[in-house]
Amino acid sequence: MKGVGLIFQLIFLSFVLMGCTRSLPSGFSVGPGTYKQKMDMRFNLLKRSYRVHVPPSYDPGKPLPLVVVIHGAFDNASGMEKATGFSELADRENFIVQYPNGISLFGFLQHWNAGHCCGKAADDKVDDVGFIAKAIEDLCSRLNVDRRRIYMVGFSNGGMMAYRFAAERSDLLAAVAPLAASIGGRASENEPEWQIPVPEYPLPIISMHGMEDDDVPYNGGISPRRGGDRSYYSVPESLSFWVEQNGCHGPVNEGALYQDAVIVKSWTGCFDNSEIVLYLLKEWDHVWPGKVFFGSLEKGHPLKEFDAAQIIWDFFKRHSR
Repeated sequence: MKGVGLIFQLIFLSFVLMGCTRSLPSGFSVGPGTYKQKMDMRFNLLKRSYRVHVPPSYDPGKPLPLVVVIHGAFDNASGMEKATGFSELADRENFIVQYPNGISLFGFLQHWNAGHCCGKAADDKVDDVGFIAKAIEDLCSRLNVDRRRIYMVGFSNGGMMAYRFAAERSDLLAAVAPLAASIGGRASENEPEWQIPVPEYPLPIISMHGMEDDDVPYNGGISPRRGGDRSYYSVPESLSFWVEQNGCHGPVNEGALYQDAVIVKSWTGCFDNSEIVLYLLKEWDHVWPGKVFFGSLEKGHPLKEFDAAQIIWDFFKRHSR
């Protein structure tokens, strides 16, 4: 199942609407809505930035959870906000959402240095872990955030960035959700393998992956879609890394949901309740699995009601740091 055309429409619309977004004021007294914030960090003379969505129920006297959502390569914060539906969910569930922007080429084509991927960000060894950490800190200075409940979500290159950030800054997060991602790989056959380092603390993980993903293949290796010689670790290898680091020693549970269209695996008996859950979507490719893309499916399709954002948030609610 493909959604590439819709993805490009969302990206185009996001660039059109970017100029309509308000800047985030200083101080905790901020009204509801989506804001943009530029920081004193630059790449190629351009200031780095993020978007933030504040729910209507925000009370500056009460700290709220924060969900940091990382876009994929050649997308941006605005496109990720529209594709995932996290801002609408935040309005219902009462949490704050931050959407950082990766580095850009001529103001477009944002992407991240996830270690083994991707592009100029990785080639130039851009400190995206440091940028995201500072973006979180900047937001916490402007809004009343519950620092025990900071979570991270990422898709594709953004999912790889989420894996890397979780490993290098496990002290900041309560749980992480990488989608369509891998913990490591090889940028080319002439480059050494790279994988995320061992985290200081165990972290709860919820991951999702399309079984027909031909960009970041479930079984790892070279992308059938993109070719070349870039390769990725497989989904089982990526999850096994976290199973080991989280010390999960309970039985692996496996079941099926959505009329058997989704396989769910879970690992329990982990340190500090750092459970691991994996959703595998049959007949699904390298596209965010949510209402924007599933809504157009015919009535009765098993995935029509699948909403990754809601499932991820329900997982996050069970965990605090």
